[in-house]
Amino acid sequence: MTETTVLISGAGVAGPTLAYWLSRAGFRPTVVERAAGLRSSGSPVDVRGPASRVAERMGITAKLREASTSATALNFVDDAGRRTGRIPTQLLGAEGDVELPRTDLAAILHDAAREHAEFVFHDSITELREDVGGVDVTFERGRPRRFDLVLGADGLHSAVRRLAFGPEQAFVEHVGVYIATLPLAGPPSDATAIEMYNSPGRAVAVHPSRGHGIAAFMFRGDAVPGFDHRDTALHRRLLAEAYAGAGWRVPELLDQVRTAEDLYFDSVSRVRMDRWSTGRTALVGDAASCVSLFGDGSTLAMAGAHTLAEELGRTPEDPAAAFRRYEAAHRKLVEPKQRAVSKAAALLIPATRGGLAARNITTRLLPLVSAARRWVTPRAA
Repeated sequence: MTETTVLISGAGVAGPTLAYWLSRAGFRPTVVERAAGLRSSGSPVDVRGPASRVAERMGITAKLREASTSATALNFVDDAGRRTGRIPTQLLGAEGDVELPRTDLAAILHDAAREHAEFVFHDSITELREDVGGVDVTFERGRPRRFDLVLGADGLHSAVRRLAFGPEQAFVEHVGVYIATLPLAGPPSDATAIEMYNSPGRAVAVHPSRGHGIAAFMFRGDAVPGFDHRDTALHRRLLAEAYAGAGWRVPELLDQVRTAEDLYFDSVSRVRMDRWSTGRTALVGDAASCVSLFGDGSTLAMAGAHTLAEELGRTPEDPAAAFRRYEAAHRKLVEPKQRAVSKAAALLIPATRGGLAARNITTRLLPLVSAARRWVTPRAA
């Protein structure tokens, strides 16, 4: 019997996880990635809950722990750098959780999958033409190829979603916040603590990561007409305007923004879709259900990829039924996270001085602030 061929778009978190499990279910996966190599910032992300169980079954838990970050506390600071609140990081998660740089998570997942899947870098999908027997795929650089299935694991700005379902604006909802991250020059001032500075509607966090500091800027703002997530000049201008007059280390960090070669900037967005599949094409991870910044994107990406592969393995001859089962199961994890976005934003980036004062009091009085789980994770899936 001929193996079912599957094209996966995206080599971030969901894509390699999906390739790993599909290969074990008897499929022949190919992963195509727009970037020339593994591409990701060092921004910390979480592997917890259902993703921890997936990692354990993949045999990569020890590697994740070896790559974990070292922060033991989240400190809130004022304009002068004085601490106004503190939360030990063990109160922000559960036993078995791992926080590590997204770069390392992507590399570990790629290493687990690469012996069992074809990886094609520096290329992207430009056209999908489906018929009753498969999908003809046109690429930006490579020759056209035919696959039995196409799976989009290519993030918030998914090309597969655009080609198979329609334009991005039909599904992506700006939730009123923007985020930027960049690696810092030199080691962090405190290798054991995350520091967060707030003023109304603005937040800046410095995370020590694994000895190489990461800065994250998060601010409230209306949707920018014609916003382009690849327009670095626009991103620098928006940051300069949003943080004009801010205290603490912000002026110094903005100086680094002006010259940074690895500046990430995007709208914090929610992806809402009535369905995640059409014909022989389906979406997973942020492409299907982004809950950007506040929603455990990497955890959901790994869990969703495993569920999708598992369901396809159950009925490889009926992918439509597998897609329906996958979606029904995974929406139960995603939808509570999407509903919680507004509450999480209110805690992370209070809009008023009163809200900021109330948040700081909460951090001093409550031994467990479960609603604040992983506030400072700059990128989800």
